Amino acid sequence: MTKQQKITLSASRDIPFNKLVLSQSNVRRIKAGVSIEELAEDIARRTLLASITVRPVVDESGAETGMFEIPAGGRRYRALELLVKQKRLARTAPVPCIVRTDGLAEEDSLAENVQRAPLHPLDQFRAFQAMREKGRSEEEIAAAFFVSPNVVKQRLKLAAVAPSLLDAYAEEEMTLDQLMAFTVSPDHERQEQVWEALKRHYSRQPYEIRRMLTEGAVRASDRRAQFVGLDAYQEAGGLILRDLFQSDDGGWLQDESLRVCRRPIASFHATISSTSRCA
Repeated sequence: MTKQQKITLSASRDIPFNKLVLSQSNVRRIKAGVSIEELAEDIARRTLLASITVRPVVDESGAETGMFEIPAGGRRYRALELLVKQKRLARTAPVPCIVRTDGLAEEDSLAENVQRAPLHPLDQFRAFQAMREKGRSEEEIAAAFFVSPNVVKQRLKLAAVAPSLLDAYAEEEMTLDQLMAFTVSPDHERQEQVWEALKRHYSRQPYEIRRMLTEGAVRASDRRAQFVGLDAYQEAGGLILRDLFQSDDGGWLQDESLRVCRRPIASFHATISSTSRCA
């Protein structure tokens, strides 16, 4: 049996920024994803999280010139370059690099981009949730990832859906639009009941999910809810279901039998004829 040869990894070293240049072998030509400005701000906040792949630049005789070209990591280089121009990073600052000499530069660039696995949306939702649980505010998380606080609220709401439904989403049994619809209600048991019912009998359209989860609740825009008053309803412990992913006209009042201002909310489903104020 032939003995399998051990793998030798490419050397890693710090190279001054002013010894780096972009390579024409970088296969990435079309702009996509996070902007250079946002990436620069991220590096300024967290420093460089991934090394840059480089190759020694040689002269006509094959001797190394002391310069290194970048076939993979051009966006990171441009972000560092922006920080240098802004005088936030020294021109001679050491940059962590992986030095490659074997194979083709184009191969390095293509492999780095093709082999990169995109983050599943659910992993992002859970990461935001973990940061929130460790004390980061929604505003702090938003600032750290260059998104609005509302986007963070949406991601946290998605991460709070019943674990079994998150598993279904991870296994591609449920779409993101369907998962969004389930965030209308925080009741995990009800979410699971609706999902099972949908699988057996009904359409799985997001609007149907929202309809079933808010069945029996009263819209905040309904005149009965307006008569009681949303502030008084919430002060008495009433729950308002909200949809963070589409217009919901103020949401839905769920606790129809709640007593507010010393009298019942007239069983929300009964027509309120009185217009007198609470005593």
